[in-house]
Amino acid sequence: MSVGERLIRTREGAFIGREGQLGTFEAALAGDPQAPFTFYVYGPGGIGKSTLLRRMADRARAAGRPLVELDGRFVERDPADFERAADAFVSVPGTVLLVDSFEHCQWLESRLWHHFLPRAADDALVVLAGRHAPQPQWTADPAWSPLLHVTELEPFSEDQALSLLVAARIRPELRDPVLRFAGGNPLALSLAAASGSTGCAQEDIWAPSADVLRTLLAGLIGEVPTAAHRRALEVAAQARSTSEELLTTVLPEEDAHRLFSWLRDLPFMESTHRGLHPHDAARETLAADLRWRAPNAFEAMRRRLADEYLRLLREAPDEQVWTVTDELFHLFREGKTLARLRTWSREDEVHDRPLHPDDLDAVLRMAEETEGPASAELVRYWARRQPQAFSVYRLVNTGRIVAFTARLALSAPADPEDLATDPVVAAAWQHTEATAPVSPGEHIGVSRFSVYPERYQVPSRVIDLSSSRAQAESARARGRAYGFAVYRDAETWAERVKGTLADTGARPRVGAYTYGLFSVDWRRIPVEAWLQSFISTTEEPVSPGPSPISRSLFDRAVREALAHWRDAGAFAACALLRSRLAADFGDPVAELRALLRRSVDDLAQDPRGVRAREALAAGYFSGAPTQEAAARRLGLPYGTYRRHLRQGLDLLCEDLWQQELDGPRAR
Repeated sequence: MSVGERLIRTREGAFIGREGQLGTFEAALAGDPQAPFTFYVYGPGGIGKSTLLRRMADRARAAGRPLVELDGRFVERDPADFERAADAFVSVPGTVLLVDSFEHCQWLESRLWHHFLPRAADDALVVLAGRHAPQPQWTADPAWSPLLHVTELEPFSEDQALSLLVAARIRPELRDPVLRFAGGNPLALSLAAASGSTGCAQEDIWAPSADVLRTLLAGLIGEVPTAAHRRALEVAAQARSTSEELLTTVLPEEDAHRLFSWLRDLPFMESTHRGLHPHDAARETLAADLRWRAPNAFEAMRRRLADEYLRLLREAPDEQVWTVTDELFHLFREGKTLARLRTWSREDEVHDRPLHPDDLDAVLRMAEETEGPASAELVRYWARRQPQAFSVYRLVNTGRIVAFTARLALSAPADPEDLATDPVVAAAWQHTEATAPVSPGEHIGVSRFSVYPERYQVPSRVIDLSSSRAQAESARARGRAYGFAVYRDAETWAERVKGTLADTGARPRVGAYTYGLFSVDWRRIPVEAWLQSFISTTEEPVSPGPSPISRSLFDRAVREALAHWRDAGAFAACALLRSRLAADFGDPVAELRALLRRSVDDLAQDPRGVRAREALAAGYFSGAPTQEAAARRLGLPYGTYRRHLRQGLDLLCEDLWQQELDGPRAR
């Protein structure tokens, strides 16, 4: 038996549940004309989506089907890249396309339904797995409905969870505590099973808690063999992907091969073509734990990784620049400064391309619409002078041009024609003369235009991408003296960029509008140091206070408390009681229950929250034995009830988080 066959056999033997999903998929593989063509699997992190996809891949291989397996975390921003990677799906009959972590490329969704999936080769199948439900128009579309099979993965039943622990040879006396601790969460159960009875020796670690992964990871890793292994964990917890080469670079005195092999064998570590990365839920927990244990070492490792990515960015060939940029800005995803600027929406995802002559008319129309005819003439001027400075942004799902930006590179001495033509560029050069003149051979960079008519100069994906491009260009440029950014709402943007860009005070006027000009002198603060400053503005290290949990762990704690509402023992041990929210309660259990009820009732004060409040009350407080029963009690279709329940949980978590930060509201 080959290694591949042995792996498949082992996975099959360890696989628990999901018989319905696999049965429907196998019917499709067998050519059942009534079977769906597209399988869409969704659910929270750790619910078993990736495991199910691996089993589907094994079944497809056994059926002799060609496979294309993609990971959404590493899908490039341009839809054309995705289509090239998945070309066999439209060119080779019988191909099965599997896309895991689809939430990371959810912006492709509409384009897939409209343009890509209808071109499938004969007998092709597609499986998408992510954290979000599909957009409702696809499930409601009468043409797509018979072709689409949507599954929200649920936690394991008690029997399924017990089967997993029995198969893992967890000692009988420990099975009930583990079940109470992990519930039906497949990831938590798998980690508990991976730790084995030896890792479960301390029964007190199996107290029910929303902080499941923290305890499980500690049990799995145990005593880290050496300080070098601890540093390797720090790398894996922070780097978007960890290769053996990266370990060699950031841990030059260690045996990177040995450390990489150790990381790869950890049960919560996943492998891709770019390297290793922890499961998303495990990464967050691992990072929080490491930051709490050794905050200085954690920050030092982050700086070391940033240094390496900046080195790669300076040396990378053009086609690899944005891959390295993604790795770099992954480090800063939690920074307070960037959090004020970065945004995300699955509906308005865009990709950028250089300006093409055929795009110019659309670009000029957008400029005139948002900034007036005088600005449009300046766009025409700069498009003629520096066409390579312009980027045009198209919606991924439709290809429609929605925005453009221009990042000018202007050499010293200033060109008199530029000064006479563009008041903003003239103000930038005047600022350099008044502060620290630019020498011959040096140049300045000006992010001159950022025009997105539907979201004009408010945080958006266009500004995200343009900012990343500008910062990457600054890191790679030679002889760049200054960087400038231009915003019309100067006062608002002065607050947004505080600490990263200086307000020059200049307010040049173009047509009917004035603009704010913000700058950084790259000779006084190198790009490397400027980017490193983002690290110092990240959240303070987690301290052993009354609320040592992140927002995502807090949200899980709220959901856990509701899930244990009718189990007095489990509720009394829930993690929400260890939050800052409950720190001053005299009778913590009773007062937390009262707070949850009040907060749910308060949702009805907002018209948007009336149905959400009803769904929460019926699902958790009414005594309904199942969610289906709660839906019947409200007289709602189950899908409608689930939608209201999800909205209620989101609103409740947001309200309680504000109370966690600001203190409970006075009554």
